Amino acid sequence: MADSTVVSDQQRSGSGQTAPSRGPYIAVITNRSTTLVIRGFMLFSIGVFLALVLNLLQVQRNVTLFPPDVISSIFSSAWWVPPCCGTASAIIGLLYPCIDCRLGEPHKFKREWSSVMRCVAVFVGINHASAKVDFANNVQLSLTLAALSIGLWWTFDRSRSGFGLGVVIALLATLSTQLLVYNGVFQYTSPDFLYIRSWLPCIFFAGVITMGNIGRQLALYECKLMSEKTHQD
Repeated sequence: MADSTVVSDQQRSGSGQTAPSRGPYIAVITNRSTTLVIRGFMLFSIGVFLALVLNLLQVQRNVTLFPPDVISSIFSSAWWVPPCCGTASAIIGLLYPCIDCRLGEPHKFKREWSSVMRCVAVFVGINHASAKVDFANNVQLSLTLAALSIGLWWTFDRSRSGFGLGVVIALLATLSTQLLVYNGVFQYTSPDFLYIRSWLPCIFFAGVITMGNIGRQLALYECKLMSEKTHQD
């Protein structure tokens, strides 16, 4: 009886041992719903920041014009533009890794943060070119931006799902912009394609590819932390 008591005590003490602490962040990311919210918030914040910066370029160049009564921020942008862009960025950034998982084709091309940052820099450069560089005509500008946007996809993505989603979302965003302009929410100077500028789909396509890459990288970082947790357990 004494021996059995000693064994049971040892078993209880062994079962009472706790795993070494892995830090508060490792513990938080074990909850998938929490990580989804965190990723969504980060993507939303990035989208808002890029919207403020890029729209500032467009307004300064008088490419887009907002009515005076809706200009309410120091960045000369309508208040609803950054939240809309942030929401779209969060949806796109969460959708890309989800589609990759559904198709069973994990994206492994240039999966490092330095590549993502270069992609963001190229996207900002494309938007800057649309606002600052003077071309002979709108057709030349549109063709140039289309080539740059496809080059961005080829350099940093190269996935069929990425290209397909980029085209579909760019067309939907262009249609939404046309409806907003048609209803007088804002306007483009010198519109040359159904109330808007013909190069706008190229900018949307490049933006979708950029946010998709950021979303994929955040999802990959989450997977790495999850695998570390599994190994520690």
